[in-house]
Amino acid sequence: MGSATREALAASRATLASSGQADLSVAEDLLAAVRLIAGSGQLRTALTDNEADAAQKSALVSSVLGGRIAPGAVALLTAAASQRWSSQADFLDGVEELGFRVAADTAGEGVDLDAELFAFERAVASDSELELVLGSKLGASEPKARLVERLLGSGKSDPATVVVVRHLVLSPRGRRIGEMLRGAASVIADQRGFDVATVTTAVPLSDAQLARLEQGLAIQAGRRIRFDTIVDPAVLGGVRVQIGDDVIDGSVASRLSSLRQKLAG
Repeated sequence: MGSATREALAASRATLASSGQADLSVAEDLLAAVRLIAGSGQLRTALTDNEADAAQKSALVSSVLGGRIAPGAVALLTAAASQRWSSQADFLDGVEELGFRVAADTAGEGVDLDAELFAFERAVASDSELELVLGSKLGASEPKARLVERLLGSGKSDPATVVVVRHLVLSPRGRRIGEMLRGAASVIADQRGFDVATVTTAVPLSDAQLARLEQGLAIQAGRRIRFDTIVDPAVLGGVRVQIGDDVIDGSVASRLSSLRQKLAG
């Protein structure tokens, strides 16, 4: 991620924080705008043109999308477009992130959107046929979206979860389904004030072990931690923890791999 994108993301998040937007229709409209812009090279180029000023981009957003999306979504999209982004792809990712953050703010107390997304990601990973259907580059996207609604709708998941997953299958942009679901879950967790730690062990950890690990990681991170636990016999023993891009790998498999590399050298 380039420095321009980091600054643009920070500014966009600040705009969202000050706007007080917490309406699922705004999240839906932002994500719909991402799909529209992703499909139009001309619009994408115009909105990321660093030579154009904020007023020009605001006029463009209003003329093209003003009648299609809610005013709150127009304001957030305009604010994002007024920033300098390192690439067109970063701009799309940034607006998508805003949509996820708005969706996160719509969830009620006790609703863990990130947990629902991680649970769906595990369900997809454990079902090769479902993973193929949702992740395939072949075929139309709308049937995939309808499948998501059947799997997650009718009260099975929070409406915001359905909105996020439906968008992801409609706009993969070269990404794998599991990668997209984990990324969205991490953004939503961050918006709700905590980090997600993916903990991989050979056997399930006890509640006491998880509590000790949570306490240590929370102190280190300086914020609350929520766990996404994975049991993988391939790690042999020990524990592997990933928080965002940071990895703490104390697994036996990792130590054996390191030993083999040293012996080979």
